[in-house]
Amino acid sequence: MVPLAYYLILSSALLGLGFYGLIAKTSAIRMLFALEILTIAANLNLVAFSAYMSPSNVSGQVLVLFSIALGAAEASVGLAIIILMYRLNKTVDVSQLRRLKG
Repeated sequence: MVPLAYYLILSSALLGLGFYGLIAKTSAIRMLFALEILTIAANLNLVAFSAYMSPSNVSGQVLVLFSIALGAAEASVGLAIIILMYRLNKTVDVSQLRRLKG
């Protein structure tokens, strides 16, 4: 069995990559992908701790299934907002958006 530390290292690397994507990138699509990477890191932690704390209890896996369903809904709503943003402003670069500024 793979040690828990390996899962935690991979999850922390994904978390760092997701935060970097949110902070450094200006494209709305890349930011949406970065949010999905953050969700994947959290799901990996949930499954790893659930498997190592009590292998017979599957509550962590069930919570991950709900998180995946929530992530799919988030992606669809996010893509709809990005499409609307592109139709109105002809760009998906969030630094170019001036309409919401007061």
